[in-house]
Amino acid sequence: MALALFDLDETLIAGDSASLWLEYMVAQELAPAGMVAEEQAMMSLYHQGKMDMHQYMAFTLQPLAGRTRQWLDSLCTRFAEQVLRERIYPEGLARIEWHRQRGDELVLISASGEHLVAPMAQMLGMDHCVAILLDEEAGMLTGQTRGTLSFREGKVARINQLFAGKEHLWQGSFGYSDSHNDLPMLQAVSHPHAVNPAPALRQCAEELGWPLWTWQLHP
Repeated sequence: MALALFDLDETLIAGDSASLWLEYMVAQELAPAGMVAEEQAMMSLYHQGKMDMHQYMAFTLQPLAGRTRQWLDSLCTRFAEQVLRERIYPEGLARIEWHRQRGDELVLISASGEHLVAPMAQMLGMDHCVAILLDEEAGMLTGQTRGTLSFREGKVARINQLFAGKEHLWQGSFGYSDSHNDLPMLQAVSHPHAVNPAPALRQCAEELGWPLWTWQLHP
């Protein structure tokens, strides 16, 4: 048994769940349309490795402030079914099943918010979900985050927190991601895989001899 760490956005699904979610909220008239262009500018910084994740989360969570967790979970479950399910790569599902047959600990780990990642973890049959945690007070969302953000080095920190006392699971572990922002996670596992890698990760993977995989919606 070993850890099998799967990134979500652009790795297991075609697209970015947070960007798609904002478009969904705009379409549902739950967020102003002007937020989309600003979010895309922030995502450009993400791909350059220059994003301030705290700033990004504070911006994109604004429309949720004052809402209840129950309301959000219901809406996100519907969003995952209506928008994200059809974007799942078949090869990703096959790889998850391969790990499941091995008896590995399946972890969906993402720098997106838990409200988006948790429904996908359930849909994919993952054992664990690691995502950015949303803050709430008296059952109402504050529009802020809490705890260590599962971003860059934060992903490794969150995995270590989750599996405290079970460090042996890192031995023979697997990791899958498309982004150079996940280099800390990929360098921490025994078997890193670059899936649909962005140029910066592709270059690094080629230099280090990591497997380069291309997953498609319609192979």
